[in-house]
Amino acid sequence: MKLITTLIILVFSAQGLLAQNNTQVSGKIAGENNSPLSSATVVLLKAKDSSLIKSAVTNSSGIFKMISLKPGSYFISATSVGYEKNSSPIFTITDGQDFNSPTVTLTRISKALSGVTIQAKKPMIEVRADKTVFNVENSINATGSNAFELLQKSPGVTTDKDDNISMQGKNGVKIYIDGKPSQMSGADLAAYLRSVNSADIESIEMITNPSAKYDASGNAGIINIRLKKNKNYGANGNFATGVTFGHTPKYNNSLSLNYRNKKINIFSNYSNNYGHYRNIFNLYRVQNDSTYDQHSINLNNNKSNNVKAGIDYSINTKNIIGVMVTANFNNSTSNTNSNTVISPNSTGTPNRILYASNDLPGDRNNVDYNINYHFADTSGRTLDVDADLVNFRRRGSSYQPNYYRDPFTNALLDEKIYSNNTPTNIDIYTAKIDYEQPFYKGKLGFGGKLTDVKTKNTFDFYNVNGGIPVKDMGRSNKFNYDENVKALYVNYNRSLSKKTTIQAGVRMENTKSEGDLISNVSQPDNTVKRNYTDFFPSGAITYKLNEKNTFNLNYSRRIDRPGYQDLNPFEDKLDELTYRKGNAFLNPQYTNSFQLSHTFLYKYVTSISYSHIKDYFAQIIDTVQNKSFITQKNLAQQNIFSLNFSAPVTITKWWSSFATLNAYHSAYLANFGIGKKINVNVDALSIYTQQSFSIKKGPTFELSGFYNTPSVWGGTFKSSAIGSVDVGVQQKLFKGTGTIKVSFTDVLNTLHWKGISDYGGSHLEASGHFESQQLKINFSYRFGNNLVKAARQRKAAAEDENKRLNSSGGIGQ
Repeated sequence: MKLITTLIILVFSAQGLLAQNNTQVSGKIAGENNSPLSSATVVLLKAKDSSLIKSAVTNSSGIFKMISLKPGSYFISATSVGYEKNSSPIFTITDGQDFNSPTVTLTRISKALSGVTIQAKKPMIEVRADKTVFNVENSINATGSNAFELLQKSPGVTTDKDDNISMQGKNGVKIYIDGKPSQMSGADLAAYLRSVNSADIESIEMITNPSAKYDASGNAGIINIRLKKNKNYGANGNFATGVTFGHTPKYNNSLSLNYRNKKINIFSNYSNNYGHYRNIFNLYRVQNDSTYDQHSINLNNNKSNNVKAGIDYSINTKNIIGVMVTANFNNSTSNTNSNTVISPNSTGTPNRILYASNDLPGDRNNVDYNINYHFADTSGRTLDVDADLVNFRRRGSSYQPNYYRDPFTNALLDEKIYSNNTPTNIDIYTAKIDYEQPFYKGKLGFGGKLTDVKTKNTFDFYNVNGGIPVKDMGRSNKFNYDENVKALYVNYNRSLSKKTTIQAGVRMENTKSEGDLISNVSQPDNTVKRNYTDFFPSGAITYKLNEKNTFNLNYSRRIDRPGYQDLNPFEDKLDELTYRKGNAFLNPQYTNSFQLSHTFLYKYVTSISYSHIKDYFAQIIDTVQNKSFITQKNLAQQNIFSLNFSAPVTITKWWSSFATLNAYHSAYLANFGIGKKINVNVDALSIYTQQSFSIKKGPTFELSGFYNTPSVWGGTFKSSAIGSVDVGVQQKLFKGTGTIKVSFTDVLNTLHWKGISDYGGSHLEASGHFESQQLKINFSYRFGNNLVKAARQRKAAAEDENKRLNSSGGIGQ
């Protein structure tokens, strides 16, 4: 209850301010000869202390408008590239009386500027009609975290006990890195995300209904993790170091070195994460005539190193070519120790205890080589070409001793010792082209993509007798999987009027795949071939009712293909009684999604949506004899109705707030035979809130938290409520070039998960928690040139400012 009470107070502190005054200020920004200046930046400042109240940009007629203002004394300040800044006289507005400011005239700069320092701080959370953006670099509590931990705290995003990622109640989220889809899934994806330091991340974008330009995969939408890239001219860099105190200390460091001039942009980043991580897992299982009560502790010694380096060369003002290498090297040693008390249901008295351990040393190395070309001219035509080669290598082994002992005398009753060797090679080749140009008063885009994936998995299983491993040919195998996807798309958007904008597109994808299981034991799924073509339409219409209200309706059809490891049918033992098994017959899942959203005052967003998922992926815990195993199966369908409300609020000049609420109803339906029917309905609610408190020339404080009501994982597991609260403080040092951040996560120690399942003739209760309560201390220091040249940075600077204006009440899209 203490967590719920805390979060309710936080949420309602961000609300109640929607009913604001209707007073507005408008005016014109002009250049020489009273000619209108479009895209000029206009800010409304308080006369008393020059504090920022509102921002806007001028339209093609040089007109700006700001709404919902409180009575008081203000003045206007206007800027535009190539012009001197100028301000209006101080004026006073009264409640309910609109004010038309005198024209503010800007004078051209007589000499070219050698440099312009641009410092535009983005809000931590930006809510737009098509996506939500979490600006990681502006969050205190994000410091010292990895990418997976940041996703757990992102608005509308949840993770389950097996590290599967969901968004707004839907699984099948596709993870993108810098706009490129990651081909990893499951444990490999989770391991990679945990290796990415928050110091390397600029923002996380959550896109619920992507357009036809994006790959059709990802039924819940796309989460795009944008890594930092140099935008400043000259030589510059950034160094960061941090320590995390949890069950054991953990360390993270990062260094970026960059150089940029009018022709060349050279960028490089290195980061690492070192530390031991602890996870607790409990599984209580009633199956057939026995009860199994398992308790396990996993300790993972993780060492990850990330490298990103590249160069962009400007051939001329229209053409840029670049090369980039992104690499992740992850070395980990995982050790799990468990004990399982086994009792006959007839007596309830334990008759044996299984003591098991599992040592898994391994390496995961992922390297992406990219070459890219960008063309843009003044008429609005753009062309982007990308070619990538991705090499993923995983080397793993396992040593699994299992000892059955008498619960009273500790006498050894039986022992079974196994080991395995599991190398995996994945090579991915992609080529992509995107073209856009003005067409019939709008913008037409089209392009294509070719992806070729080759996967090779080896599973060598050994029985260890007398300390000597003997290969079990009946359990050993090789699994090769090849997949080829060809895609073409067309997308068009235009404004039908000053109030109405439309976007429509369709993507065609042909998928050809073949999975071959090479084994001494013949199975019905030794070879599985598929060849299918699908069309994925998408569309949106935006209607601006007035200056305060905008409506958006969109639709998309999407696909989720099975992960490469989920198709591999060999059995991967976790211990003597538990194993994981792939499903070569797993079908893709398809989703049709509809969403209607309403934006009020450019920042308060309410949306309702419906999604129907066919052949929904469900991670099922099934049973065979006295053993349980995890596998993926297709449910018949899933239906989701959801309601989302997001509200960024500036309460005072020193207190800003953000809150989002997501409520959804989900229904799962499947029939796998007697005792294996699924008909589950769930109503769930998730709340996320973030409060920031700034002291002038002093520290900034942050309080954030989330709460998820009981829900369902994978169609069968009914989960308990879960949530946490984090606190943090930040202080600028060395005239703003240095920053120290301190945060304490999961203050109330409530981030413990639990789930119950009754499926396949067995009753399961699973629970556990990871090392969530941590003290994190991080320091960063910027050095070198931080000036941005006006001539080359003009467009990028405008883009950053527009993002800021869209969330601060200015006139944006």
